[in-house]
Amino acid sequence: MIRSRWIAGPAADVAGDVLVSVTELTLDDFRRTPGAYRAGYALGREWPRLPGAIGQWLWAEPLRRRLGSVSVWHDRKGLRGFVGLPAHVEIMRKYRDLGTTRATTWHATDLDPQVIWRTADRRLRDRA
Repeated sequence: MIRSRWIAGPAADVAGDVLVSVTELTLDDFRRTPGAYRAGYALGREWPRLPGAIGQWLWAEPLRRRLGSVSVWHDRKGLRGFVGLPAHVEIMRKYRDLGTTRATTWHATDLDPQVIWRTADRRLRDRA
């Protein structure tokens, strides 16, 4: 699995419980994978300006046509704001019928990025 570095958001200094979101897109064909990854990476550039965004990683398994993100939020309101961004809606409309999309969330009391990544990675590998 390839993953980006930890990308801090504007709420990176928030303490207490956080909301973790793990998304996964498995495409039906290899030809769409580079475009989907580029779209996700471009959307990731919005991250530093998203209210409630604490941090995120983008990840990909190109040979398995899988890619997604692990994002950490101050609360559900921030996540909902991101999901409703016009750029995110556009990407979802373009790719949702070209594969299988899955997402899960959970609350974490430990904001240690290494702990969050290990938990997310384990969940992603269980789904593979």
